[in-house]
Amino acid sequence: MKLNWDLPYPSQRSPIIAKNVIATSQPLAVAAGLRAFSRGGNAVDAVLAAASALTVVEPTMNGIGSDAFCLIWDGKKLSGLNASGRAPEKWSPDYFEQKYRGIPTWGWDTVTVPGAVSAWAELSRRFSKLSMLDNFYSAIKYADEGFPISPITGKLWAETPDELLAMPGFKKAFFPKGRAPAIGEFFKFPDQAKTLTKIAQTKGEAFYRGELAKKLVVSAKQNGAVMSLDDLASHKVDWVDPIAIPFSEINLHELPPNGQGIAALIALGILRNTKIETFEVDSVASIHLQIEAVKLAYADVEEFVGDTDSMSLTPRQLLNSDYLSRRAKTIDMKKAKEATAGVPTEGGTVYITAADQNGMMVSFIQSNWLGFGSGIVVPGTGISLHNRGSGFNLTKGHPNIVAGGKRPFHTIIPGFMTHKNKPFSSFGVMGGAFQAQGHVQMAIRIGLYKQNPQAASDAPRWRFRAGNEIIIEVGTPHQVLNGLKKLGHKVTVAPASYFGGAQIICKLENGSYVAASDHRKDGFAGGI
Repeated sequence: MKLNWDLPYPSQRSPIIAKNVIATSQPLAVAAGLRAFSRGGNAVDAVLAAASALTVVEPTMNGIGSDAFCLIWDGKKLSGLNASGRAPEKWSPDYFEQKYRGIPTWGWDTVTVPGAVSAWAELSRRFSKLSMLDNFYSAIKYADEGFPISPITGKLWAETPDELLAMPGFKKAFFPKGRAPAIGEFFKFPDQAKTLTKIAQTKGEAFYRGELAKKLVVSAKQNGAVMSLDDLASHKVDWVDPIAIPFSEINLHELPPNGQGIAALIALGILRNTKIETFEVDSVASIHLQIEAVKLAYADVEEFVGDTDSMSLTPRQLLNSDYLSRRAKTIDMKKAKEATAGVPTEGGTVYITAADQNGMMVSFIQSNWLGFGSGIVVPGTGISLHNRGSGFNLTKGHPNIVAGGKRPFHTIIPGFMTHKNKPFSSFGVMGGAFQAQGHVQMAIRIGLYKQNPQAASDAPRWRFRAGNEIIIEVGTPHQVLNGLKKLGHKVTVAPASYFGGAQIICKLENGSYVAASDHRKDGFAGGI
């Protein structure tokens, strides 16, 4: 597919074109990925080098105790990896009602089994050309010898909520001087270096069945939590078939639930039944249509989506073409409407993308959920733990109600586009609940309007909140803001930090790749 190479928006970046490329949100992690390429590694090796490094250099977004998902084109087909963890077996609605009268936001009782380490081990086992220890070289070096704090990471570190400072192990790990490290200041975390070395040497076994697993469980018990050795040892990743929807000239591929990727597919499936292609990019009509479709998609996801095994409806039912056509007919081009779920009848995150000269393309995401996650740092290990369990609810009969051995609803989603059944783009837009909305915007800008990935990333974004409330990024033209207000959208203008961070790779017709990295983050795209 031919792209438009104009850069029509204020930009600090140019797209990178090379045979081997990587893009992520932190410069030192990009450097780690480029090192893997230079040592003969493939796209998976570059991603693993960057992913391990990000747990060190961007701890405000992820850690060794994160969850992870991946979409990978291995040169022949697209596969999905769900490495998100499940709830401890002793979790139940009664457990949380009696202990908290709800589900907490931070602490040990928000920690489901961390899955990122299992994703690293599985991808390494199946695809790597380099050893895990070689891929972790940069991460271990950064943790052991120190690294300078980058600007956006430093700002987020300084804004750490007070609640986290009281969590077990947090202050000693991340505020060793009694404050957040300053931008440009060197920060060391030797415990993390030792743990990454053990993980690499044992190919993840130490984390789930060995020394590190025992330390996790001891910490849990000391703090009144119920994570057990059996919970950790029984963790497994799942290779899954991606789900997809055709739109314009591309197919957008997402992982099936327990993630929110299906929301992006529902929205595009609705938009496929409109006349969005007749409206110009950045026009009020185009943006209005996108917002209204996203509202409908999010209403369905909130009502019907959770762990796949607990859903009353299948992804196929939610993506049924007749159903999506009916949903599209509820959109009013003359006014904004609040959305409710339909009735189908037919059966704090980091993102990395890399591609190599042999045709492998990887879309990988790992996350703590809220910033530093649960706030728990296991003593002596440098393992900071996510708080994905806070994503459960206690609503009887809901697919996302908490239960032992169950995966919570996840916001983190890797994305992938194909064109004429061939790999075209691996991409992601980190940013919590915004991510599916970001996928919709990138798919439309690239797949329909043919914008190159840097232009698509640079463009001002919008974000649906609730009802008719939307947030519009500062820099959006006044005529667009006024036009949306006239349609009944309740518009708030917000800074770039509200709109996530995109990392995008597209494959060109000549076989090269073009990579782009979001100016809203510290990172960049690199090639070799």
